[in-house]
Amino acid sequence: MNTTTRDSAATLMEQVLFEVKRIVVGQDRFLERVMVALLAEGHLLVEGVPGLAKTLTVKTLSQAVQGAFKRIQFTPDLVPADLVGTRMYNQKTGEFSTALGPVFANLLLADEINRAPAKVQSALLEVMQERQVTIAGESHRVPSPFVVLATQNPVETEGTYPLPEAQVDRFMMKVMVDYPSDEEEFVIVQRAMHPPPPAGPVATTAQLAELQAACRRVYIDPSLLQYAVRLVAATRRPEASGLKDFAHLVNYGASPRATINLAEGARALAMMRGRGYALPEDMADLVPDVFRHRLALSYEALAEGITADDLIGRLMAHVPTPPKPLHHEYQRAA
Repeated sequence: MNTTTRDSAATLMEQVLFEVKRIVVGQDRFLERVMVALLAEGHLLVEGVPGLAKTLTVKTLSQAVQGAFKRIQFTPDLVPADLVGTRMYNQKTGEFSTALGPVFANLLLADEINRAPAKVQSALLEVMQERQVTIAGESHRVPSPFVVLATQNPVETEGTYPLPEAQVDRFMMKVMVDYPSDEEEFVIVQRAMHPPPPAGPVATTAQLAELQAACRRVYIDPSLLQYAVRLVAATRRPEASGLKDFAHLVNYGASPRATINLAEGARALAMMRGRGYALPEDMADLVPDVFRHRLALSYEALAEGITADDLIGRLMAHVPTPPKPLHHEYQRAA
């Protein structure tokens, strides 16, 4: 990526973030992860209590990039056709027509996704991976870019359904959203006393597609790819990586999607930080978000009160990060 492209991309992303921050108070890390998912063309699973501006953030971002935004409130009575669409019979013409569902959007918010049964959740499998849905044997492409942001409420578990493992693995990252600080909450209350300002258009979906293409040109060193492979391999075969006390705590480790997501996420984060090359800290910052939903903890781990983040911290402490190459080495390789 040349300097002109990198500077223009960084400027455009800064403008988008500034516009969203004009509406949304705090949640900097959450917003950064949403931008990473957008640039890397990944999906996001968000866990947090209600009222933390998850919906507002995604809706404001869609307005800033002039993309189509749809929200689906998942409930136990949903059917797959409510998401992807269905075939309808017209009695006047005697013909069938296709009614497309709300998944045909640029930013799709699946609110409380674990409140619908597995049959409904699985309706998102094809569209999340293939960017298309099949209705009555006919395939329909969703708009590009396409990002699914699904939310879960960690407090109330009654009447919820666990997500199928195949769907969980399709999420690039799982982000934990926490309460705002006292200072941020004071500003939130102040703003709530007045009508909210509208979010202005800053970019277009075509420009966002160009940013995604530029993100694919960010240089990532082979040593970083090897680091990602070692991390993922340690979750599958802990004994071979020298983590004998880790083995009985995990039923199974991360899939190859985790390795791909680490590499693509490091590229996106490097681009957001104004660089045309990824550094070890870019990848290390994303490891907890990419791994935490992919590690299936054993009963022993749950009984001991060990969380996925605890295990990820131990894993990262054991697997050394690669040395940081000098700037001129990156420039020569790129």
